[in-house]
Amino acid sequence: MFLPFHDRKERFAVGVAHRRCGKTVSAINDKIRRAVLSDKEMYRAAYIAPFLKQAKDVAWEYLKKYSYPILAKPPNESELYVELIGGKRIKIYGADNPDALRGAYLDDATLDEYADMHPNIWGSVIRPMLADRRGSATFIGTPKGRNAFYDMYQRALTDPDWFPFMLPASQTRILPQEELDAARREMTPEQYEQEFECSFDAAIMGAYFGKEMAEADRQGRIVDDLYDPGLPVYTAWDLGIGDSTAIWFWQASGPEVRVIDFYEANGESIEHYAKVLRAKPYTYASDFVPHDAKVRELGTGRTRIETMESLRLKPKLVPMHKIMDGINGLRVLFPRIWWDRKCGVGLEALRQYRADYDDKKRVFRDTPLHDWTSHAADAARYMGMAYREMAPAPVAHAKPLQGVMDMSFDELIAAHSARESSRI
Repeated sequence: MFLPFHDRKERFAVGVAHRRCGKTVSAINDKIRRAVLSDKEMYRAAYIAPFLKQAKDVAWEYLKKYSYPILAKPPNESELYVELIGGKRIKIYGADNPDALRGAYLDDATLDEYADMHPNIWGSVIRPMLADRRGSATFIGTPKGRNAFYDMYQRALTDPDWFPFMLPASQTRILPQEELDAARREMTPEQYEQEFECSFDAAIMGAYFGKEMAEADRQGRIVDDLYDPGLPVYTAWDLGIGDSTAIWFWQASGPEVRVIDFYEANGESIEHYAKVLRAKPYTYASDFVPHDAKVRELGTGRTRIETMESLRLKPKLVPMHKIMDGINGLRVLFPRIWWDRKCGVGLEALRQYRADYDDKKRVFRDTPLHDWTSHAADAARYMGMAYREMAPAPVAHAKPLQGVMDMSFDELIAAHSARESSRI
């Protein structure tokens, strides 16, 4: 099944494969083969999984096993790399720490389970590392909705420099039919189609906003050029300390919320985000932040609210709330939200934001999974709570006075009871 993949001539490859078909073993062997056949000096290759622990659990033993006959020295257990004869190295990484990759070059990269990675890791981190050595790359995984992995596969279908392949269980026959039949009985149809038949159209299980995002797409509420210069712009921040900070930009127009922009970066100071805001052509009203922005930082002795104010931002605290209350509040608001397509990464995060799954109990937990989608989703939750705080309460209009002839029997009894109770 994987022979065409190993024999390919294209520089890039995208493989969509069902669970337990051996895609990681194939990817590791492909990396070793390409390293051996390369005539480049100081050859460097990377296997990347969504999390470093996951990469170590899934691929490290395979890498050591299959490279053993051609190792130049024992595997480096602390830095997770093997060095082959000729000084060629293959190293294990996690996409959860992209800064560990920056600054180096790569001759080959494999991104395993790319659907679970931040979409920016390819364009902003990996692709530049391949440029000067004209390195190659492989994306492999199982679908999780129409996300960046889907887009990459669609590109591979038409780009002559890319090699696409898809391996659904019904075609590979790698797993016994009785095992597939048992899995089909124990899984939902959507789960089975996604995990074993490589369907990009199956719903992401446990997704909080999957249906709402699909509905927005169907109703045409994801559009281009949504910004209205006549309306003020609000921002909602998820402030990270040592990791990502996500910011949504939005406008309120009557009962509608217009989400016009999104920005996210990792490990940057508040000064960086202030510059980003000033560079955009928006007139700002308020910058909504969570309550932990009031906490004083040990290094500066100032709160992040004070830092924001010193940079001429306009911070305002989002009302305190429980995470699930905020998620449900945003769901209620969804039918009134319009989205600009330039929010691409943020929209993808909302599509994939999902509940954590307990593998032992085989149930979803009451808490979200913390991954690359969390920061954008938290900031969107703050946006929803901020809008609820801003929106004027509906005016309670008194009912018009009714004559006796206009009243029903129940209304007559209610009016009489109210008059009698007022005399007490």
